[in-house]
Amino acid sequence: MSDAKHADQLVKYSRFLSMVLRHKPETIGLTLDAEGWADVDMLLAGAARSGRIISLPLLKQIVADNDKKRFSFSDDFRRIRAVQGHSVEVELGYPPAEPPPELYHGTIGDAVGQVFKDGLKPMSRQQVHLSADLDTARKVGARRGRPVILRVDSAAAAQAGILFYRSDNGVWLVDHMPAQYLSVFER
Repeated sequence: MSDAKHADQLVKYSRFLSMVLRHKPETIGLTLDAEGWADVDMLLAGAARSGRIISLPLLKQIVADNDKKRFSFSDDFRRIRAVQGHSVEVELGYPPAEPPPELYHGTIGDAVGQVFKDGLKPMSRQQVHLSADLDTARKVGARRGRPVILRVDSAAAAQAGILFYRSDNGVWLVDHMPAQYLSVFER
């Protein structure tokens, strides 16, 4: 298999894993525990039933090579989970963490008016995702159009009692971010 074809296959399987580990585990007969963990053997069997043959070495490669580090294994490689981004109810167990003074959120221009009215809401996800760097926020916002980068005054928000969590892959999570802590980032 060519390198390009193998890379495309890894991306397809990564998207499949995102779907079943974050949103629709039931589509392959998979059950997530309360913390979002799935049994690796059950995942591989469910994937095979859906026509996706994934070996354990390939699964390890998908996890290791994922550019956003969306997945993690348990220490014994018997369980796997998505590290954030769930629409299904799970409790990832990240402890509250002190955020950097500023964080960023990428969105599109059409959403800005509503954001400054209601703040940032998780929408179909369990939590709002924030980035520690502008580049990541810009990429996130660009997925749906021309990006607008929002600056989050995370120091003031934390001081006001808003809890921040940091996922295994460095994404900052909050349940909601009120509009008073947001501004449009301008260079």
